Amino acid sequence: MVGPNGNETSATYFILIGLPGLEEAQFWLAFPLCSLYLIAVLGNLTIIYIVWTKHSLHEPMYIFLCMLSGLDILISTSCMPKMMAIFWFNSTTIQFDACLLQMFAIHSLSGMESTVLLAMAFDRYVAICHPLRHATMLTLPRVAKIGMAAVVRGVALMAPLPVFIKQLPFCRSNILSHSYCLHQDVMKLACADNHVSVIYGLIVIVSAISLDSLLISLSYLLILKTVLGLTGEAQTKAFGTCVSHVCAVFIFYVPFIGLSMVHRFGKQHDSILPVVMANTYLLVPPVLNPIVYGVKTKEIRQCILRLFHVMPHTSDP
Repeated sequence: MVGPNGNETSATYFILIGLPGLEEAQFWLAFPLCSLYLIAVLGNLTIIYIVWTKHSLHEPMYIFLCMLSGLDILISTSCMPKMMAIFWFNSTTIQFDACLLQMFAIHSLSGMESTVLLAMAFDRYVAICHPLRHATMLTLPRVAKIGMAAVVRGVALMAPLPVFIKQLPFCRSNILSHSYCLHQDVMKLACADNHVSVIYGLIVIVSAISLDSLLISLSYLLILKTVLGLTGEAQTKAFGTCVSHVCAVFIFYVPFIGLSMVHRFGKQHDSILPVVMANTYLLVPPVLNPIVYGVKTKEIRQCILRLFHVMPHTSDP
C-alpha cells in the first residue's frame, strides 16, 4: 500500500471478499455454507468417536481415518468463522498478522492431510500386497510416529511461507480474491520482487503435494497388479477396502488442482470462479469424507447405525 508521501509501506490489513456479484444474496447463501460446516464437524466427530470407543477399530486404517477427520475439522474451522462474519456482518477486514496465521494454518493442515492420505495408501499397499507383514510393519506406535511426522512435515514445509510474505512491501491494492488468506493470493499484492516466495511455493508443491500424489498413484498401481492375480471373490474384497480411500484422494486433490489452475490461468473477469473453487477446496472434502467412509466402509457404517439405534448392539469381539 502507499503511504502519505507516496512511499511503500507494509500492509496492516487486507480486505477479504464474499461472493462477487452476489452481495445481496450472500447473507442467505451463508446459511447453507454454515450447514455444510456443521455437517462436516458432526460427521468427522462421529467418525473419531466411533473409532475411539470401538476397540475392534483400533487398527492402522481407522486410526489414519481419525487423523484425516481431525484435520478436516481443523481446516474448515480455520476459515469458516471469518467467512460467516463476511457474509452475515460484512466484516471484510483482516489484520495482516491474522491473515498470515490463517494462511499458515490452512497450508500446513493441507500438507498434513496430504501426508495422511499417503500413509493410508501405504497401509492399503502393505495390507493387500504383503498381508503377512502388515501387523508387524504398521504397529500402533509406528502409526503414531507417522502421525507426528505428518504434523512436523506440514509445519516445517509451510512455516517459511508467512516469513517470506512478512518481508515484502505492499504498495498496491490490499483486496484479496478469496474469503480467506492463501499464499498465492497475498503474494500477488506485493510490489517488490517476490521470486523467493514464488520459487519456495513451487518447491513446496513439488516436494509435498506432487510427490505425495505420485507415491499414492504408485501404491495403487502395485495394488492393482497384485489384485488382478487374485480370485474373483478376493478381488472384490480387496477393491472394497480401497474404494473409500480412493474417493478421499480424489476429493482432496481435485479441488486443490482446480484451485491451482484457476490461480494460474484464470482471467480477471472470472472473479466468481476463484472464490467458488476456494470455498469448494476447504468445505467439500470435510463434508464428503465422513459420508464416503460411512457409506463405503462396512465397519464404520454398522457402528453409525448402532449409534443411532438403527441396528441392535453387539459386543466387541
